[in-house]
Amino acid sequence: MQDLKARFKKFAIDVAILIQKLPKNTINNAYCNQLIRSSSSPGTNYRAALRGKSTADFINKLKIVEEELDESVYFLELLLHFNSDFKVEIENLLNEGNELLAITVKSIKTARSRTS
Repeated sequence: MQDLKARFKKFAIDVAILIQKLPKNTINNAYCNQLIRSSSSPGTNYRAALRGKSTADFINKLKIVEEELDESVYFLELLLHFNSDFKVEIENLLNEGNELLAITVKSIKTARSRTS
């Protein structure tokens, strides 16, 4: 759990560092505003899930983590399209975002199977 908490935090920090490096323009500004929110949300919601009052509450909060990670991946894909000079950095973040997403989906499935 600590490892995952740390990964969510590092993901948010790494996204913020990337955003600081990107050129300021209309497209980047719009996508980055969305991305900074969606990339920091999984960590806060994962922490909330760990404090869930029930399995249903835990799953509910993990679903938010899933949605926000998926949104982050989407905005990273859009930024990659317009910022090919940052391809390596963005692809690394895409890989981590997709990995965290897969872990989250698996956790949701595991939690659901324990309630049935």
